[in-house]
Amino acid sequence: MAKIAINIATGTLQQAEVIVGIDLGTTNSLVAVIHPETGKPVALKEHDSSALVPSLIHFSEGGQVQVGNAAREFLISDPANTIFSAKRLMGKTYQDVSCNAHPLAYTIVDEADKLVKVKVAGKYFSAVELSSLILKALKNSAEHIIKTPVTKAVITVPAYFNDAQRQATRDAGKAAGLDVLRIINEPTAASLAYGFGLDKTSTKTIAVYDLGGGTFDISILTIANGIFEVLATNGNTFLGGDDFDAAIVEYWMNKYGFINSDTAATHRQQLRLDAEEAKKQLSDQQAYESVYENTKLQLSREKLHELVAPLIETSIACCRNAMKDAAISLADIDEVIMVGGSTRMPLVKKTVGNFFGKAVNDSVNPDEVVALGAAIQADILAGNTKDLLLLDVTPLSLGLETMGGLMDVLLPRNSKIPVKAARQYTTYKDGQSGMKIAVYQGERDMVKDNRRLAEFNLTGIPAMPAGLPKVEVSFLINADGILLVNARELRSGIEQSVEVKPQYGLTDEAVEKMLLDSMEHALEDMQMRALTEARTEGEQLLQTTERFIHKNMTMMSREELIETSQAMQALQLSIDMADKNLIQEKAAALNTISKPYAERIMDEAVSKAMAGRKV
Repeated sequence: MAKIAINIATGTLQQAEVIVGIDLGTTNSLVAVIHPETGKPVALKEHDSSALVPSLIHFSEGGQVQVGNAAREFLISDPANTIFSAKRLMGKTYQDVSCNAHPLAYTIVDEADKLVKVKVAGKYFSAVELSSLILKALKNSAEHIIKTPVTKAVITVPAYFNDAQRQATRDAGKAAGLDVLRIINEPTAASLAYGFGLDKTSTKTIAVYDLGGGTFDISILTIANGIFEVLATNGNTFLGGDDFDAAIVEYWMNKYGFINSDTAATHRQQLRLDAEEAKKQLSDQQAYESVYENTKLQLSREKLHELVAPLIETSIACCRNAMKDAAISLADIDEVIMVGGSTRMPLVKKTVGNFFGKAVNDSVNPDEVVALGAAIQADILAGNTKDLLLLDVTPLSLGLETMGGLMDVLLPRNSKIPVKAARQYTTYKDGQSGMKIAVYQGERDMVKDNRRLAEFNLTGIPAMPAGLPKVEVSFLINADGILLVNARELRSGIEQSVEVKPQYGLTDEAVEKMLLDSMEHALEDMQMRALTEARTEGEQLLQTTERFIHKNMTMMSREELIETSQAMQALQLSIDMADKNLIQEKAAALNTISKPYAERIMDEAVSKAMAGRKV
């Protein structure tokens, strides 16, 4: 992975080249790398901040885009232009989303069989474009921390993401300027993180229960001699913490009469934030209370359990299916690993533990474990880790449409990948010169109940009686879970291939355009980043100064208080203006004013603490 060094002055990582692991999450996203000194995966974060970057995007009417924490405040003040849960839109049509999603504050557009789009700030964006903005922010943040360009990545996806969603994720990475070396399933990545320090000669069968903000996966794996083999996977791409929040919000909306309000969308956004807080507090308290618009919001732990129990039971049903597919019993499971922020809920831990009949393992930070595993996979691809091997599976069956609209499965779900399968077909009419090859993904017998991935025509078949031509159709799934389809008439050699991409995804030209746009606006992006950083540092300085004054006000003179107050007001005013240099100037002025009395107060505190003591 090239040479890596520690910057002595800043303590930050410095690397000539690095492959990062990215967890592109529904609620939060983050980046991880292998630490150069310890050889262990670490989540990247700036100073004392969290490694988690909220998967939020705000578009202003002036065209400014803010990602992460900077977009959070607009969830309430400008909900129609603030995007959350973009991951749930990946590879989805309007019908997919409208059938499963909870009410959204922003507008999704119905375009028949095309990828769902979001209308925001007068423009239209696909889920790929939205996700690329989050990935670009993660890329920029990683470069800022490790002080080196980041161009290669391993990105995780839910195990139950279909082919369209996987390809959409790859397109989003490409649009963000990343060479996506591998798409890896989230539960599999988590197992890598947990198994990284295990005895490589031990043999274990583990269940990875992954309940995040927007998706749920259960994977059954064996770990033996450093080989991680996925036996089965199951899940639901519309089940997660967002649904827990939505259940609480709907309960409050109806109970307190907000459902009939003209500003219901704004109410939902605020209540969604309250619901997140309620979930956290009820983990160790019996009741939650807060006040919203003169209304006292109340929720008991008992009521919370009543609201979310059906959702948790849905995940347990997936666990049963995965165990059945893996052809093992509950007694064969050695360990149950918990992944995803939603697994912090005590009821989730209890229900999962009861199902598997053993205490769950949540020893690795459930918010970071997927990214840590992606970093390990990146290290494997870089050639630095040679004692681990990952054998993943395809989550859904793949096949072709045959006569009568039937689904003929070539690759059953849970087939090991990479994998190849082929089958021969023939014509049903005399002189038939072409054959439609329609590729589907799903578990139903009729193709109308499954998802169509691609369709093309094999033409030029020589005129022969029905049943005489032999057309071999082969499926090849690569290590990313992306499908390649080839059709060949064996007698004549006529052949056609296609890399299956979502029919309603971005074209290569569209992705290239996004890349060019990112290059053209590189200077603007750099200037906006510098302004945002200056604003953040200024706000942190104001908060620190305010806390210091509140604690030590009696030790400061009236002149010092007035002078500091004026300097703080000047800094706050500069933060509200789009001038990086002015912010830095006012921040320096505040530091100059506060430094003398801060040192004096600290000296007095030390003298008082040391009074009567000998050194």
